[in-house]
Amino acid sequence: MPGISGEKEKVCIIGSGNWGSAISKIIGKNVLLHPEFSTTVKMWVYEEYINGRKLTEIINTCHENVKYLPNIKLPSNVVACPDIVECVENATILVFVIPHQFVKSTCEKIRGKLRADCRAISLIKGIDISKGGLLLISEEIRKSLSIDVSVLMGANVAREVALEQFCETTIGYNDPVNGEIFKKLFNTNYFRVNAVQDVSGVELCGALKNVVALAAGFVDGLKMGSNTKAAIIRIGIAEMKKFSHMFYIGIKNETFFESCGVADVITTCYGGRHRKLAEAHALTGKSFDDLEKEMLNGQKLQGTITSKEIYQILTQHGCTEEFPLFTTVYRICYENLCPSHIIHDI
Repeated sequence: MPGISGEKEKVCIIGSGNWGSAISKIIGKNVLLHPEFSTTVKMWVYEEYINGRKLTEIINTCHENVKYLPNIKLPSNVVACPDIVECVENATILVFVIPHQFVKSTCEKIRGKLRADCRAISLIKGIDISKGGLLLISEEIRKSLSIDVSVLMGANVAREVALEQFCETTIGYNDPVNGEIFKKLFNTNYFRVNAVQDVSGVELCGALKNVVALAAGFVDGLKMGSNTKAAIIRIGIAEMKKFSHMFYIGIKNETFFESCGVADVITTCYGGRHRKLAEAHALTGKSFDDLEKEMLNGQKLQGTITSKEIYQILTQHGCTEEFPLFTTVYRICYENLCPSHIIHDI
């Protein structure tokens, strides 16, 4: 559906890490397939220098994000832009895919500079703790920018998506019209989209599963077997569901069986970066800060931050004992608790 003046939808991607770059490949191709979209996609890139060259220049000339998604060609109609305000100018669709700790400052930069018909979709897996308690990233964006916000979460490892390996994902929407346009923007024959009217449920699954993946990684580092890992995954999903229903009304149980739920937990517990770094922590005793520098090219894990925020919420409500897995993951990450407690304390 075009904007209020009838012109084509203009898409802006806010973020260009490995997931942002992978999703830009899908968006860049899909806008060429559907006439309701403008063919140029702007992508905001935090400017860096790679071997003396600007990253934006490399992306726009070589069509590759050599730092965060090397050896993957991006569509030539995806244009990197280092100025966030210039990037969102005239956009009718914003695709947020930045680390969740930068959402607030990014929204502040573009507040008051958006079209009246602009709306957003968040691909960010995390939560925020405000003075009022738990705040989902979609809620933070919506409140800051006064626009409708949908979410996209699923079993989607960035490089596998970039390599066009088949997977599914889930869009959670408030407005069915927006759900429909976002499905057109993201759905492909290898990136299968299902849309559900449950923004909070989809988003909580996406955030909480990273904490479960840390627990699974500790199990791998302890050299435990598949039985133990399966038990950790089951306990983790149960805590995800309990936490979601405890703090949000109207979440649908069936959402936990979408790609954003069980499927995302499984893939992250077996193949994601959270599992990988948690395993390394259990094996080496190195801090997550050091492991991020060594293994993630400086990018930050969202799950460790999320575990801290979950623990703060649980502490405020006096219910840490009701969530032994979430609580133990936090203590391993932030209180130097031995990873073996992921077995003993749950």
